[in-house]
Amino acid sequence: MTPFEVLYGRRCRSPIGWFEVGYVKLLGVDLVKDAQDKVRSIQAKLLAT
Repeated sequence: MTPFEVLYGRRCRSPIGWFEVGYVKLLGVDLVKDAQDKVRSIQAKLLAT
């Protein structure tokens, strides 16, 4: 898995066509908190190995 997939739970798409026409989703605190939790989990697993 790539780091992007681990953090965001999906594959990285090219910058072209990120959003569908007329659709904008704001990224909020939940996304940032989830990313931080995943980074901490990865760090703990790396330390364990």
